[in-house]
Amino acid sequence: MTQEYTNINAAVIDSWVANGWEWGKPIDHETYVRALAGDWFVLLTPTKPVPKEWFGDLRGKRLLGLASGGGQQIPIFNACGARCTVLDYSNAQLESERQVALREGYLDKVEIVRADMTKPLPFDSESFDLIFHPISNCYVENVLPIWQECYRVLKHEGILLAGLDNGINFAFHDQTGALQHKLPFNPLKDPSLFEESMRQNDGVQFSHSIEEQIDGQLRAGLRLTHVYQDTNGYGKLHEYGVPTCFATRSLKD
Repeated sequence: MTQEYTNINAAVIDSWVANGWEWGKPIDHETYVRALAGDWFVLLTPTKPVPKEWFGDLRGKRLLGLASGGGQQIPIFNACGARCTVLDYSNAQLESERQVALREGYLDKVEIVRADMTKPLPFDSESFDLIFHPISNCYVENVLPIWQECYRVLKHEGILLAGLDNGINFAFHDQTGALQHKLPFNPLKDPSLFEESMRQNDGVQFSHSIEEQIDGQLRAGLRLTHVYQDTNGYGKLHEYGVPTCFATRSLKD
């Protein structure tokens, strides 16, 4: 079942990218040039830039963009001097990475990997100084193995930056704000939810609790250092200032 639903999600995201999905639009040349000059920001959540102090000096650091394809963040990190690897399961998102790298002349300096993050990551232990993991755990049923793999592939004193959905989006309708689904949201355990998700081309998404997202990182051995909340940036919940996601900075001691 894992292989089946992650394949569905990869195909759905490919279709979103083809239709102009916000998180599938690569940065333009001017944005890359500004990043080379030190003028840059990246997002883990929809609207709030990640504080630059969360990164430290990126020059020469080995950085993994985990489920971070799309040509939005990895080009910025390359411009900052990081040695980047990007892993994603969407062919379209990885093609965007390749096209930006080709355009900006660093294709030979970035590793582009297609892999399913629900499986063991295809990297040696203690390979990376930093993992950048935008909101994507909502496409995975069980997130604890992801945190355990992040811990494994991080070097000691390595940093995990993660964008996380708090589950509220699944309970409320985007536009009206009306309650529509009970939590936890798991289409694999509710045939009617699965049918609805397929009909709406939403892929197979899951709500996750703070125990899964935060305590899961702690159980994996990571130490939480910073956190902030954010909204969707659109819809009724955003209008009312309801936080629907958060970002965390954690360390491997």
